[in-house]
Amino acid sequence: METTSRAVEQTPAAEGGQQVPSARRTVDGYLEAPFPWYGLDEAFTGPRWLMQVGAAADGAVEHGSIGHGDEPSVRHETAGEDRGKFAVVVTVAANPVRRSPDGTGLLEATSVSSAAWLAGVGLLTFTWPGQMDHSLRDDWLDQQTETAWVLADDLAGSDWSTLSLPVDGVPTSFHYRESEFGWVLAGSTSQGVHVGAYGRGMSAYGLGFAMIKDIETYA
Repeated sequence: METTSRAVEQTPAAEGGQQVPSARRTVDGYLEAPFPWYGLDEAFTGPRWLMQVGAAADGAVEHGSIGHGDEPSVRHETAGEDRGKFAVVVTVAANPVRRSPDGTGLLEATSVSSAAWLAGVGLLTFTWPGQMDHSLRDDWLDQQTETAWVLADDLAGSDWSTLSLPVDGVPTSFHYRESEFGWVLAGSTSQGVHVGAYGRGMSAYGLGFAMIKDIETYA
């Protein structure tokens, strides 16, 4: 799934590898999306925050993420240190294969596998092993990203189980898997989007998802 992140970029890591929260993440990219955004439902009463949007090759906003709970950071944790509790919801437009605006090629279709892959890679971004040398991080991320893609491409495989969670109050089936880094899930909604999610420290079993009525309240 070839997309580029824009409009709401994560700020660079500070000395020591810790993510520096931006002063205020812009909502502009989210407002450009022609599809509804999803987050955790009203049962979740903790902090909510914008992350980033991703665009397809034609520049159209195709997916984006909303964070819930503690903002995760990339840093070297010591054994037993609390790494925070968070859940990130990824919304992906359900697009078919389509021609590029200039007519020279085709834009890739999106699917539940797209949401599963984006969620899997998102989890890796914030959970690389703290004991790993920085020089090895890129190789590790490349390997794990490829693994996330292979897993996302085989949602019927044994690595995934089925989990029913409410979406806009309606029980919905999700593909779900756990790893040493956290959990990942992915499914579809009746509103023309696929929903992926990943998290750590928060159980996925008690979550529910709902369409966000006003994304500007997150800015």
